[in-house]
Amino acid sequence: MRRGAFYLGAALAVAACEAPAGDPGAEIDAMLRRSAADWNRGDLAGFMNDYARDSTLSYISGRGVLYGWQPLFDRYERGYFAPGAARDSLSFSDLAVRALDDDLALATARFQLTRGKAIVASGPFTLILQKRGARWLIIHDHSSSDPKP
Repeated sequence: MRRGAFYLGAALAVAACEAPAGDPGAEIDAMLRRSAADWNRGDLAGFMNDYARDSTLSYISGRGVLYGWQPLFDRYERGYFAPGAARDSLSFSDLAVRALDDDLALATARFQLTRGKAIVASGPFTLILQKRGARWLIIHDHSSSDPKP
């Protein structure tokens, strides 16, 4: 019976992350909640599944511009998922989504990485997302860090 309860719990958790089709704000919110859960589980591949898997993907941070899915995956792997690296917990807040077209959206929000009770990084970010089939995919990510106190 425990196995059945586990599957029911897993199904309810997945259903809670789903959003009504046709509502970009709700769909992107659900995507980001799932993405943070993937990160927090240590599932980099799952986290990166929300980025367009092509060479035109762009990512901007204080370290410059990066193009392509694989270089971004490699950057996250080296910086946050390397063997022995401390596991930080990711959360998002203050999400605002504006539909630009039927298949394009602009999202702004804040990220926060915590280790225990300490905030190790936080800041605002902007995403441009494109709907491909039934999914929204990130085609551009501009992430900034809050100033250190």
